[in-house]
Amino acid sequence: MPKKRSGGGVSPVQQAAKFLGVSVLAGAVMAGIALPAAGALGLAAKGSVQGFDDIPSNLKSPQLSQRTTILDSQGGQIATVYSRDRTVVELKDISPYMQKAIVAIEDSRFYQHGAIDLKGVLRALNQNAQSGGVAQGASTLTQQLVKNYFVEEAGDDPTKVAQATQQTLGRKVRELKYAIQIEEKLGKKKILENYLNITFFGQQAYGVEAASERYFSKHAKDLSLPESALLAGLVQSPTRYDPVNDEAEARKRRDVVLQRMADVHDISQAEADKAKKTPLGLNVSEPKNGCITAVKGAGFFCDYVREVFLNNPVFGKTKADRAKIWNRGGLTIRTTLDPQAQESLQKSVKDHVNKSDEVATAATVVEPGTGKILAMGQSRPYGFGKNETQINLSVDKAMGGGAGYQPGSTFKPIVAAAAIEGGTPATQEYPSPYEMDYPSPVAACDGKQWLNNENATLTNENESEHGPYGMKEATAKSVNTYYVQLISDIGICPVIDMAKKMGVNRADGLKIDQAPSIALGTQEMSPLTMASAYATFADRGTYCTPVAIASITQTVGNEKKSLAVPQSTCSRAMSQTTADTINTILKGVVEDGTGTQAGLGSRPSAGKTGTTDFRYAAWFVGYTPNMAGAVWVGDPAHKRQMTHITIGGVPYDKVYGGQVPGPIWRDMMTGALAGKPVEDFSLVDIPDSNHDQGDDGHGNGNGDGNDNGGQDTGGLIGGLIGGVDGGTGGGTNGATNGATNGGGSFPTPSFSIPQGFIQGTGNGRNGHSNGGQG
Repeated sequence: MPKKRSGGGVSPVQQAAKFLGVSVLAGAVMAGIALPAAGALGLAAKGSVQGFDDIPSNLKSPQLSQRTTILDSQGGQIATVYSRDRTVVELKDISPYMQKAIVAIEDSRFYQHGAIDLKGVLRALNQNAQSGGVAQGASTLTQQLVKNYFVEEAGDDPTKVAQATQQTLGRKVRELKYAIQIEEKLGKKKILENYLNITFFGQQAYGVEAASERYFSKHAKDLSLPESALLAGLVQSPTRYDPVNDEAEARKRRDVVLQRMADVHDISQAEADKAKKTPLGLNVSEPKNGCITAVKGAGFFCDYVREVFLNNPVFGKTKADRAKIWNRGGLTIRTTLDPQAQESLQKSVKDHVNKSDEVATAATVVEPGTGKILAMGQSRPYGFGKNETQINLSVDKAMGGGAGYQPGSTFKPIVAAAAIEGGTPATQEYPSPYEMDYPSPVAACDGKQWLNNENATLTNENESEHGPYGMKEATAKSVNTYYVQLISDIGICPVIDMAKKMGVNRADGLKIDQAPSIALGTQEMSPLTMASAYATFADRGTYCTPVAIASITQTVGNEKKSLAVPQSTCSRAMSQTTADTINTILKGVVEDGTGTQAGLGSRPSAGKTGTTDFRYAAWFVGYTPNMAGAVWVGDPAHKRQMTHITIGGVPYDKVYGGQVPGPIWRDMMTGALAGKPVEDFSLVDIPDSNHDQGDDGHGNGNGDGNDNGGQDTGGLIGGLIGGVDGGTGGGTNGATNGATNGGGSFPTPSFSIPQGFIQGTGNGRNGHSNGGQG
């Protein structure tokens, strides 16, 4: 006589058991299992069992989540990423031992019954009725497959996972109906194949192939009898029988599986006994998931690829849609990363900056004319430990980066380009005094004006640095007062418009301030932004949006399909003549100006140094006709000024753009360009101004490394000697000889902002900020 609850009457479980037992014996299951609704079963939760006929009739097999492989441009593997580590394989690629082991321990009558094992159901219902609960299950492999489908569809949503695994009669009823459909549609072999590919084996391994690689470092087709038994035993409870953490418990479970295989005559007793005597034979491979495993320091580029996928509508209308595709995996992503350039970048970074230094460096290389990101890396590795970070210092905040860094005088060529494009000749001279007030008013956008209400002033580095200067010399020496006069003359808006055309934006997503100080690089930007902007000069005026993904192949079942990927959009930012003029000017910076330490020898190059006020950041951004790169050095937290500091084991009294970022750029680009064609720029003739003769005894011997036309003690001596030499040797020789004889190579920022000076609100009338310079 069935047990009764303490309150009287038969329990819901007993009622269900009684009903199902009668239904099964009457053949109702085979007829469609016309089960009553929840109310007839007396269940308290309303709607916990859906009417059988109301359950949707078509259960679609989910696309199983798999690992995604990220490749470089040559097809070399950068990293594998996945939400669930799985590699789908066909049944023929799974060891026969494994197939027999999983059937023996999970559903030994798999090949004899249909979707539902009637004997198993009766046995389990009887046992559960006697215990008053759920003491024994009766799920066939087919039913377990259906449950795993539900779990797979739930993804990483804990609520949906709980619903997919809850022990309710409603879920069981759904499983029964879908199991009947699957059995009829797929057949036994395909069901077994799907089950072995979907089920969880612990240690982050989903599917037998991933499990085989994790525990034994081999393919599933090569599993031996005892190895197969071990894996089959894990399915019931991957945590309890985890062989990595509890070898004894795992061995007991393995031996249970082996004995079961002998009992159902899949193997002989002798084979089972022999297998029981063998050790577990683990050869564990550590889980290798995510960008932290990327080779050649490409972890941050790998992370950038993920950000591109999740943020670009090409891959789905909403971020949730894109995340679902990414988490499903099964993608093979061919990227634009050039392995030669990436290896050279990382070597240069490692040679010049230690990961434990107080400051860090980040660098990016792009290809002019295509926008392809060829290399990306930094001195602090991708990770969670000491001196590691997950912040990509090369990109904007919205793409996993920080708030950016003031680019200093590397912004000046953008001002020059705006001026030349607007009709200002490259020979334009300004008095460029050592010290001056910010001009006021200055035309801004939308008819507004910037006013110097705070009476702000700026200076060059030392009193010997004063004009008049033409654009070429002012850029080579990075003269602040020249560029503030230039932007004040042409207006702020043309510069902002030119920056926009060149893809230049603040790393934090805010708008560029409408103030003349932007000419000195006061707006925080990322290395990727600056490298892409300078690639515009390299491609003679055409800007191309940066791209990281070349192609994507998605595996769906046994089929592969190509996905659309974002394409670079190229547009003309300036005329070829303007770009050629800037190239001529910036080539001079590398040959005779502040960037000589970044020179590439016989390979033509151009670029610009930059050092911010208070030395929070130093830059070199440069290019050849076929490659452009940006290097930043500084404290990501914007706290450590780079004075009296050791970087890469080398002590520096003061750091400037030509001294630390310059050599990093030089070594990075030398390796990246090795074997590539040597190309020259299309140059224009820019006559020297009448004031570039150096015979006034003070102006043109500033040293090859001065970052703003100014120096500290060493640079000042170089300037004085250069003034003497300049009287007899001409402007260029005077500068060169002055630098050589005077040892001038330690320039410092050449202007300062009054203490307490507050940046304006950005309304174009009184905005001004603490600026950076070359």
